[in-house]
Amino acid sequence: MRHWITPVFATLLMTLSGWASAHEFWMRAEPLSPKVGSSAQMFIYYGEYFEGTQAGFLTSHSATLRHYSAAGSEDLMRLVPSVNPIGQVPVRIGRAGTHLVAFDSHTATITLPADKFNAYLHDEGLDSIVREREAAGTLGREGRERFRRNAKTLLRAGGKSDATYAIRTGQRLELVPLNDPLSQPPGAPLRFKLLFDGKPLPDALLRAWHHNGDQTISIRATSDNNGDITYNLPYPGTWMISTVHMIAATESDEVDWDSFWGSLMFEVPRPK
Repeated sequence: MRHWITPVFATLLMTLSGWASAHEFWMRAEPLSPKVGSSAQMFIYYGEYFEGTQAGFLTSHSATLRHYSAAGSEDLMRLVPSVNPIGQVPVRIGRAGTHLVAFDSHTATITLPADKFNAYLHDEGLDSIVREREAAGTLGREGRERFRRNAKTLLRAGGKSDATYAIRTGQRLELVPLNDPLSQPPGAPLRFKLLFDGKPLPDALLRAWHHNGDQTISIRATSDNNGDITYNLPYPGTWMISTVHMIAATESDEVDWDSFWGSLMFEVPRPK
């Protein structure tokens, strides 16, 4: 696969209509298991069913980009241009162990017709918002939404893992592993906690995505009262977990809802 984007192509990919209409957004690293002393390249994608279009990094759309490891954290925004988007950002891997890269976008807005907005709410498990609209008598009103993206990727360098996987980055919507997903074999229980503004988020729909040959697998789960989720992912390889949270917008006459799109990508190792 070629991982380059010309400025014109990147600008087209970065249009808000593309980002807004996508039902998933994720950041991946290549490779996910880099060698110490090398660089991993970070890419961002948006799309549906874990089939994505590559987007570009640009300061007008990228709010934060940070790299975490046992050695500390570094700000990668210095590598993100303010003009002419780039298709990838390198992360220098200076030590063995787990590395975490976190991305947050700036906010953007979209307005959807009532039928499409209600269908999207149902698809994403946001039935509580449907009930709010129904109770307020606005079910037939268009959906005016302000959204932002919170994406994380885990890497395992030098064949070793450490506790970096559990770092809380402070993202508004954040999925935090409670045990190391990079060291557990397929089928082992993987536990996660979903946080919104640092507090456990219950009753949220999450999907775990994986490509197994020509088949795309999606496994659904719902967070419990403590914001906890347990997955038993059956196959080795790359997995992405995605979720959406929505609240009523405040202090704005232009939008009615704030949505937060979170994702976490990692690689389940093959059994030894």
